[in-house]
Amino acid sequence: MQPLLALLPILAFVALLLGLRLSAAAAGLVSASACLAIAYLAFGYPLGSIDLLGPLLEAGFTAISILWIILPALAIHEYQTRTGATATLAAWLSSVSAKPQLAALLIAWFFALFLEGAAGFGTPIALAAPLLVAVGFTPVRALAMALLGHAAGVSFGAVGTPIVPLLNAAPLDPYVLSILIVALHAVLGLLLPAIVFRMARPAERSERANWYWVPVAAALFFVPAAALAWFLGPELPTLGGALLGLVLFAAVVRRERAAAAGAPPVPAMEVGKAALPYLLVLVGVLLTRMIQPVAGMLRSADLTWRLDAFGGSVAPLYHPGTMLMAGLVVAALVSRPLARRELRPALVAAAARLAPVGLALVAVLVLARLMVHSGMIETLAGSAASMAGPHWPAASPLVGALGSFVTGSATTSNILFADFHVAVSAAGGFSPLLPLAGQGFGAAIGNIVAPHNIIAGAATVGLIGREAATLRQTIPVCLVYALLGGAILLLIGPAW
Repeated sequence: MQPLLALLPILAFVALLLGLRLSAAAAGLVSASACLAIAYLAFGYPLGSIDLLGPLLEAGFTAISILWIILPALAIHEYQTRTGATATLAAWLSSVSAKPQLAALLIAWFFALFLEGAAGFGTPIALAAPLLVAVGFTPVRALAMALLGHAAGVSFGAVGTPIVPLLNAAPLDPYVLSILIVALHAVLGLLLPAIVFRMARPAERSERANWYWVPVAAALFFVPAAALAWFLGPELPTLGGALLGLVLFAAVVRRERAAAAGAPPVPAMEVGKAALPYLLVLVGVLLTRMIQPVAGMLRSADLTWRLDAFGGSVAPLYHPGTMLMAGLVVAALVSRPLARRELRPALVAAAARLAPVGLALVAVLVLARLMVHSGMIETLAGSAASMAGPHWPAASPLVGALGSFVTGSATTSNILFADFHVAVSAAGGFSPLLPLAGQGFGAAIGNIVAPHNIIAGAATVGLIGREAATLRQTIPVCLVYALLGGAILLLIGPAW
């Protein structure tokens, strides 16, 4: 009976989101209230002032840590759009190749992955899908390609944001967790670009590109992404891998004389200026992660608090959000005066978008923390461990995908289920590394079926009311990808 009661808050959250179509913030608050009642009545959770305040403080503290990444990431996007830098990058992408399939790989694969690593939170779909329409693809196909193309980078999102809840849940080595997640995507690495390539195939044979471009595109992203994960951790695999891969792929395509006929070339200096904030973030993360004395000094300035069983810690100077903000400010300061004046409006516009995101984060975090401290997660974990035992990692990608489908966010999915995976691992007597890696992997692919993402993307390409056409194309890919990821985890489980 207790496992069913422990599951009720999550079921309520899913029902309120999908059935009543409440916002994530509203559904989270209602579910957290129900969770508190169940915790008190069925699990003996005390209702003292500290017991009520503790989960709220933990939720608020973690939410602020995540929002400090989201704010500068969105501000960079706003600044780039207002100064015309995004348009410059789009024009350069459009000028590289006249072959539709190569243009699709450049835009739906590399550019969308790059935007995911730099800004995340729906930006890749909002920018890549209209650009695909502009180069000649139908809106339905453009939206599906943008969704599929950015998915492999969602595990790390905007400079590692989705990894934060996973590392908060268990004392894992961030480098090992990062390389394992990248490896899962890389093993299946041909699938997503191959589908994008196939969807972009033109009717005319003379306009088609050779299939060897697919493994080239996959390798040019996953090899640098894996190297960055191995040496630097979770902040740069998506951003750095996509940026390096994009430049190399464009250079290789141009050498093959596939440049777009009639498209004016964009000077390299202009492309460099347009990409300056991202390049500065890349350099900042490299310097602060690779030079150990600098890394140690930045990590030592930490903010830690403790209130009985509740607490939290963050190193603000080492935080990826600080790197993002520094990159934005420095890029604005060295730019021309007209562009510099766009910094403040960009920050204001980004801050205006934080309220609903912040409310949703706090609501879901309160629900998650209440479930942890009341023993609900432990009860659910014991039940799951008794049923699945050491095979649980195989199910973790589907759990992650379900969380993203429901919440529309890999970060929120990880918040919702990270502690659950850790508790299942403890009950089953195995390391939480594989389940958390599967959660991060599955939460990424779940983004391609999340109604929130599809509806938002549909609005950018004029498909409101026709979202189901896109969903029909992405659901099979999501299920196959998650199941294959689970099979890989099952195979490598004994070695861990």
